[in-house]
Amino acid sequence: MTVTPVLVLLDHAPDGSLRPSVRELLTLARDIAGEAGVHGVWAGDEDLDVALPVLAAQGVSTVHRLVTAGDVHLSAVLADGLEAALAASGASVLLLVSSFENKEAAARLAVRTGAGVVTDADGLTVQDGNVVAHKTVLAGTWTTRCAVTAPSAIVTVKANAVPAQDAASSSSPQVVDLPVEVRAGSTRVRLVERTEHAASGRPDLGSANVVVVGGRGTEGDFTAVEELADVLGGAVGATRVATDEGWIGHDAQIGQTGVTVSPRLYVGAGVSGAVHHRGGMQASGTIVAVNSDPDAPIFEIADFGIVGDLFSVLPQAAAELRRLQG
Repeated sequence: MTVTPVLVLLDHAPDGSLRPSVRELLTLARDIAGEAGVHGVWAGDEDLDVALPVLAAQGVSTVHRLVTAGDVHLSAVLADGLEAALAASGASVLLLVSSFENKEAAARLAVRTGAGVVTDADGLTVQDGNVVAHKTVLAGTWTTRCAVTAPSAIVTVKANAVPAQDAASSSSPQVVDLPVEVRAGSTRVRLVERTEHAASGRPDLGSANVVVVGGRGTEGDFTAVEELADVLGGAVGATRVATDEGWIGHDAQIGQTGVTVSPRLYVGAGVSGAVHHRGGMQASGTIVAVNSDPDAPIFEIADFGIVGDLFSVLPQAAAELRRLQG
């Protein structure tokens, strides 16, 4: 399989700024693209001006801006746009940030094109002409390598999988408007309304470098968890028990049935470490556990463990970090 050029979906915020994980995708794309280069696909009406300097620094040669009458926030319509972008760019590899929405669009696109799909990858290489995706499976207990032998590959990549690096040289990418013919079946679902989350000042949970998680041991009081997260500049997560009890919103749930995270630093406070939670965080770089139960399963995978009361340990840690920060 010829793996060049490589197409990357440019996820962005409403103000047109790229999501942090996109720079990681572009770094991976350059590693496997070869001389054919990296192309981007822009879905949405947001202005490209904010993103163009970043794309130039990442060595993107062409940006395909989707022009469609359908709403690209619908996965079926987005799949139509990505199919058109693959054809226009001549790419045999498509990389996307690993999110619920992108994985759904990737699945639709693969059915239409016969491409091979790998989700939640944390690395990419090329061997014998095939894209090989590295990923953890079975609740993070196994590391696997998945070779895509189909003519094209669609890979969703977890946030914080690789360090983002700028290209050796840069030039402003060419922006090309790409008309998209939306299939009749793609508009069977209609988007009625979109509501943006209120800004919390914290990074997105799925792409944060630091995540502080509260579990049953918080007994509903996330004050210490939020304080430490704010000092570290991290996101706040929770276990399924905490969200089921209504202590925090379900969008904060980490686990097999929630958000999958792979931050550089994970801090679990009052988290027992049940298997369904571990499946969503075990790929974290460094795992710190704070629990009053010395036999809690979380200690089996923790790099650093503290047996103690989280309401005593976390405030002390926050205070010391503030002192070190001056």
